[in-house]
Amino acid sequence: MVKKRFLITTADEHTWQTDCPVLFLGEWCRLYNRKAAWQNLDAEVAPYHWDDREKLYQDYLYLQALYEELLQELSAQLNLLHGVEHSLRYWRILVGPWLGYFVQVLFDRWAMLEQAVKGYSIAGVKILDVAPESLIPNDMDHFQALFVDDAWNEMIYGQLLQNWTAVPVTKIRIFVVQTLTPPALTLTRWLKRKMAHAASIVSRWFVREDEAFFIATYLPLKLDWELQWRLGQIPKLWRAFLSPKAAVVWEKRQWKMGQAGANGFAAIARAMIPKHIPVSYLEGYSALQSLCRSLPWPRKPHLIFTSNSYISDDVFKAWAAEKIDAGTPFVGGQHGGVFGVARWLFEEDHQVAISDSWLSWGWEDENIPQVKPVGNLKMVGRNLSWNQKGGALMVEMSLPRYSYFMCSVPVASQWLGYFEDQCRFVAALPQALHEQVLVRLYSHDRGWCQKQRWHDHFPQIRLDDGIASITKLIEKSRLYISTYNSTTFLESLAMNIPTIMFWTPNHWELRDSAIPYFTELKKVGIFHDSPESAACQMVRVWDDVAGWWNQPEVQEARLYFCERFTRIPENPVRILKDALTERTPANAGGLIYKL
Repeated sequence: MVKKRFLITTADEHTWQTDCPVLFLGEWCRLYNRKAAWQNLDAEVAPYHWDDREKLYQDYLYLQALYEELLQELSAQLNLLHGVEHSLRYWRILVGPWLGYFVQVLFDRWAMLEQAVKGYSIAGVKILDVAPESLIPNDMDHFQALFVDDAWNEMIYGQLLQNWTAVPVTKIRIFVVQTLTPPALTLTRWLKRKMAHAASIVSRWFVREDEAFFIATYLPLKLDWELQWRLGQIPKLWRAFLSPKAAVVWEKRQWKMGQAGANGFAAIARAMIPKHIPVSYLEGYSALQSLCRSLPWPRKPHLIFTSNSYISDDVFKAWAAEKIDAGTPFVGGQHGGVFGVARWLFEEDHQVAISDSWLSWGWEDENIPQVKPVGNLKMVGRNLSWNQKGGALMVEMSLPRYSYFMCSVPVASQWLGYFEDQCRFVAALPQALHEQVLVRLYSHDRGWCQKQRWHDHFPQIRLDDGIASITKLIEKSRLYISTYNSTTFLESLAMNIPTIMFWTPNHWELRDSAIPYFTELKKVGIFHDSPESAACQMVRVWDDVAGWWNQPEVQEARLYFCERFTRIPENPVRILKDALTERTPANAGGLIYKL
């Protein structure tokens, strides 16, 4: 006889029932610092559906196609609701990031429930009886904080269970104060924000209505201002504005999306979108438009350029979308790693799709003409040294316990496999080298209890909490150890810092065009596809890191890689000015697929 199990969907223990066999929907339910609450239960953990990474990729392609259908439907609906006639590109810029994230997140939550219901005998589930409007985001920035939190996910699982499964549901009412703790703000960051605010106030005194508009360019300030000067305008530093707040009005959320007869997940997504769309796009849209009309920014900019504001900054997106609809060219820029490397990446697809030109750190693709390889302008003017007698700096990452936007990186509980690889690396080192390693933790723990896990495995390991300047840590180190596919190794390689990289290939899939460059790094001992191989390389070169790093074949492989993915241009102002002023055909805003 199949054992019935009580379903637990999140780490919120108010919804747990521990006097019977239970099924944890995923490892996100089992917080490491709460082992006492779950380690002795009669429990199973449902297998994660995206541990089949080919399924993950095929699901991404399916969800991108569905996203395009939903974006057209939602754009038409929002035009109707607000009495406007904005283009698909306008709504792609403003609403597209939320819609893409939401559909991908919702699919994961639904797929796990569907798998649990089919594969197990579920005795029941408890869900919290909370006011749903308390967890509807005001804007995209708010949504990004909510959807990786237990409370929001508990609500989503509850709605899916109630409306689309036959699992017995018990509602419980508790008093919960929802709080989201903002990341710690260092004195340096606080001063930078204050200076940016002051510069933004000064900037409005000198603005021309038709000048180029730059915001969050990711350029060094000197380069940013020199570029603006070369474009014939007084340099300005603009700051972001917060979205207006508005209340949820359920009467305004009674509309329906989609075609009659839709079924499966597509029907679920269409039903959930009106309930969860951020307030700024619906009830608060008029206030958002009013704020955009009052901004001190140019009224008719001949160019808009950003590298970091086209996902979460709804005020900028609403303002820019209207200008772009009126004919202003939009230039996006690369703001970190993974771009041009990952086999799939929603943010890259979105950013390229909304841009007339998109400036990469060196890579290009003949199938994506918008991409212009200008180089890693963030690194211009930066010089970094390293200490031949220093230790090893090992840089870590954490990801949300719940899946978020889709990319070829570890997803949800797969972070545990990533952490296991880190432990395997350290364990493969001789004991004498353990004390030479400084592990830099990711500054946002996200519930993984990184510090506790490390100390449980290696009580004497040296840890950095991720707040100190990474530049200063590198300058004290003889070897930089990069453990994930992101920005950090692009910077260390560009700065010619001795670097060893390792990660598991089936959690960090590369696109075909990137593989030859990593193959060259692998040949010379920079890149490794197992922690043991990376540890052996560290042991091999430790006593003479400079001798290894300065070998001609090592430097040739490094330069070959950097030319493609993190090139530092010799004349950045001229190159960037040419890229910004080059006439390119207007982009229709269609999604680019990398099959």
